Amino acid sequence: MGSMKRGIAAAIACITGMLLAGSLAVPAHAQRAEPAFPTRPVRVIVPLAPGGGSDIVARIVAAALGEAWGQSIVVDNRPGAGSVVGTAIAAKAQPDGHTLLVSSSSLAISPALYRNLPFDIRRDFVPVTLIASQPSLLAVHSSVAAANVKELLALARSQPGKLAYGSAGAGSATHLGSELFRIAGGIELLHLPYKSAGLATNALLSGEAQVLITNMASLLPHLKGGKVRALGVTSLKRSALAPEISTVSEAGLPKFEYLTWYGMMAPAGTPKPVVDAIQRDTARALRAASWSERFTQQGLDVFATTPAEFGRFLAGELSRWDSLVQKAGIKVE
Repeated sequence: MGSMKRGIAAAIACITGMLLAGSLAVPAHAQRAEPAFPTRPVRVIVPLAPGGGSDIVARIVAAALGEAWGQSIVVDNRPGAGSVVGTAIAAKAQPDGHTLLVSSSSLAISPALYRNLPFDIRRDFVPVTLIASQPSLLAVHSSVAAANVKELLALARSQPGKLAYGSAGAGSATHLGSELFRIAGGIELLHLPYKSAGLATNALLSGEAQVLITNMASLLPHLKGGKVRALGVTSLKRSALAPEISTVSEAGLPKFEYLTWYGMMAPAGTPKPVVDAIQRDTARALRAASWSERFTQQGLDVFATTPAEFGRFLAGELSRWDSLVQKAGIKVE
């Protein structure tokens, strides 16, 4: 009887050892299963009006993630105060990954313009991914006696403050992009602020404004009419949308670059595994040919960076635009 008990005890000890060894062999990531995400519809806040670049990018991303996740992804446009209203709403959302923010370069521009924002980009958000970027187009009215960037700079220097450029309003991306060009070129231009990029484009077409830097896709159709002339693309490489148009850098202002970029943020406190999962799924979806083609059609280059990469990029942009606003003396009411 005693020998039987000892045999059973030995067998149990052997089996226990095997089970323990087996558990140790299981990879750490398998033992710590990631929480299920998403568990309900996801809201993507766009702090700008429908139809703009941020809205277009958000809707492509929402469709791609909806397909990948099998969940409804709702794009919620909350424009106001140059993206401040919608961004503030996103900052106060529950930090569980079910509310995201997709915005543009305004994420880095707003802190330079408004000193009393109801949020802090660094404190109240965590970066998820830099989604994409697109260049703008530098164009002039047909009445302007400049066939290229060099001639425009020479003309502006000979007539300080006479040529006027249009923008989507004081503090808008089109305003700051134009100021970046003005300062880099060492010229003086008159600023004509409008209430939207569309109205600024109409001003260029009518000749009320002589110069405009704005969204490439929206301006290209107007080139065929002969009322406006394209002088350069604001990226360092030519755009696939119009490869025949040289870059501003090639055409007379070396190393000049101005891009509108689009990124995704989540409220601070969103668990890192959730942030990483969102970034991973976004990158995987946007690199698929069916979705990347939609970006290409809009003149966008896809990045889908890691959260850390986007964080470093955003820090550089915050510094860049703060420096420009101070140098140009830009103030908004």
